[in-house]
Amino acid sequence: MLLLLHFVLLIDVKDFALTEGNVIIPLCQKGYFPCGNMSKCLPRAFHCDGVDDCGNGADEENCGDASGWATIFGTVHGSVNNVTVTQECFLSQYPEHCDCKETELECVDADLRTVPTLSHNVTLLSLKKNKILSLPDKVFIKYTELKKIFLQYNCIRHISRKAFFGLYNLQILYLNHNHITSLRSGVFEDLHQLTWLILDDNPITRISQRLFTGLNSLFFLSMVDNHLEALPKQMCAQMPQLNWMDLEGNRIKRLRNSTFLSCSSLTVLFLPRNQIDFVPEKTFSSLKNLGELDLSNNKITELPPHLLKDLKLLQKLNLSSNPLLYLHKNQFESLKQLQSLDLERIEIPNINTRMFQPMKNLSHIYFKNFRYCSYAPHVRICMPSTDGISSFEDLLANNILRVFVWVIAFITCFGNLFVIGMRSFIKAENTTHALSIKVLCCADCLMGVYLLFIGFFDMRYRGQYQKYALLWMESVQCRLMGFLAMLSTEVSVLLLTYLTLEKFLVIVFPFSNVRPGRRQTSLSLGCIWLVGFLIAAIPFWDEDYFGNFYGQNGVCFPLYHDQTEDIGSKVYSLGIFLGVNLLAFLIIAFSYVTMFCSIQKTTLQTSEVRTHLGREVAVANRFFFIVFSDAICWIPVFVVKILSLFQVEIPGTITSWIVIFFLPVNSALNPILYTLTTSVFKDKLKQLLHKHRRKSIFKIKKKSLSTSIVWTDDSSSLKLGILNKITLGENVRRNKIFKQDVPYC
Repeated sequence: MLLLLHFVLLIDVKDFALTEGNVIIPLCQKGYFPCGNMSKCLPRAFHCDGVDDCGNGADEENCGDASGWATIFGTVHGSVNNVTVTQECFLSQYPEHCDCKETELECVDADLRTVPTLSHNVTLLSLKKNKILSLPDKVFIKYTELKKIFLQYNCIRHISRKAFFGLYNLQILYLNHNHITSLRSGVFEDLHQLTWLILDDNPITRISQRLFTGLNSLFFLSMVDNHLEALPKQMCAQMPQLNWMDLEGNRIKRLRNSTFLSCSSLTVLFLPRNQIDFVPEKTFSSLKNLGELDLSNNKITELPPHLLKDLKLLQKLNLSSNPLLYLHKNQFESLKQLQSLDLERIEIPNINTRMFQPMKNLSHIYFKNFRYCSYAPHVRICMPSTDGISSFEDLLANNILRVFVWVIAFITCFGNLFVIGMRSFIKAENTTHALSIKVLCCADCLMGVYLLFIGFFDMRYRGQYQKYALLWMESVQCRLMGFLAMLSTEVSVLLLTYLTLEKFLVIVFPFSNVRPGRRQTSLSLGCIWLVGFLIAAIPFWDEDYFGNFYGQNGVCFPLYHDQTEDIGSKVYSLGIFLGVNLLAFLIIAFSYVTMFCSIQKTTLQTSEVRTHLGREVAVANRFFFIVFSDAICWIPVFVVKILSLFQVEIPGTITSWIVIFFLPVNSALNPILYTLTTSVFKDKLKQLLHKHRRKSIFKIKKKSLSTSIVWTDDSSSLKLGILNKITLGENVRRNKIFKQDVPYC
């Protein structure tokens, strides 16, 4: 059965089903899940979205992550904190400010400083929110029928060793939210029937193994938000029936192989928000019945490969918020019954589909990155559902970005192609400058091509992106799109730097002869394209070192930096964006500051020099606005890379807006800034239009003249036809007159 299922998933078949008894179990392709026992399959995004897409409601069933045993604590803990006083009291003695129901007494916020004197038949005693400072020896000795004691939210600092002496029937004891610093060994030795012991929020720093002597029936132990630094050598030696242990929010640093050796009955173990940095390989080997394990928010950097191999019945595992550097490929191999796996805020650099395939019953999985969901296509609920760029359904999740990608793509392509055409048609005085502008427009046009392809693949995968997400990010097309985008951005940055330095020489050194000719300009532009090509192509040379450099997100642009990237990818990405591009930006900024300072300090003597320099200043001002627009577009990139360098988590929505909006908008604006708004271009365009207008007028006049000639010829023919009786001499005379009149007309 499993082999057949695995085979069907691999060949990606849509409409096969298995029959088990009388129930048809549909098999769906990767990323699709059945509508109950119907043959209909829906993509993961349609499940648990609040809409009945199946028609029978199956896609909206079992959406909550009910794995584990969290509901048990909520039920029991909620009931013990709420006592309804509606019935007759059977206690003959109790303080006047207390409420009594049968044999249960509640003295909440009654300003009590000691345990009051009560009737011997009391079975439940609630002294919450009072000012009790200590529990002396045998303080409850008279109340042997007590089953529940609630002492939370007091000021208890000291508990005598025999404070609970004689309470053989006690089942529930709450001592949470007090100021207890230590508990003496054997303090609970008479509590043979105790099942619930709550010690939360006390500054207890250490506990001994003998502390739990006598707790043979203990089911639930909670020591949340204490100051425990270490656990006993064998935690459950005196508590063989312990089923639930909650040690959240302590200062535990290490676990031993023997720590849970005697905890064979344990089904729930909570150890989140501690300082655990090392877990030995056999720590959980004796926990054969464990159903839920929570190790989140610790300092674990590596898990032994066979740490979880004995947890055959584990249903819920939480490893989130640990600085794990690596997960072994067979880390979860033995977890056949696992239903929920939480790996939030964990980078998985070696992630692959085989890592999650053994967990056939997995229904909920939680990752840090949306793209990780591609590696667990058989899991019905995968979170997060988007990375700010893509969603389960679409490559571009945001409708605004989806519209922008087409609008900016067309504006970018049309604007740059228009400038290239006009610059080629209109002869410029500075041909080298015009050549540089046309080359820059070519680079910016590549960004438009990149956006057109992104928009095309977004339409192609619309509604079923999750099915193809992994294939798309690892495809040749995605890598080529990333290559085009990187080539466009780098060539554009290098060209702007070159043009800025060229104007820098003209403004700062106006009398020097350092002016690049057409040959030198062509060579420089060729070198810039070569460097840009190499920058974009280097990640293809060694995939083992760089990894999938361009396939880290759906838009195939390597902007962000995280721990999942290969070391070469990290270094190279930082080197490009915070090395080459930031250096270019600083050079441009420094050059313009120097130019403006030089202009202010220079006193011009002749009008000729002033006119020549003024023309260069106008060009420099034009380029200042160009560079300013580039700065607006690149500053967000620099900020994101610097924040990622300090391991600050960057929301995917910010990345998507930078990649789809800011960088391409710069390429779309460049034609306007370079050409369409310049005074020189406007003058040339006016001259061209005026010349075209004159040619049009001349053609109209010429056409009118031709029409007049034809009309005159037709008239003369008509006259000759009518006056057929006129003599030949008269006709000759008229024809002579006609021929003389034509040029005049």
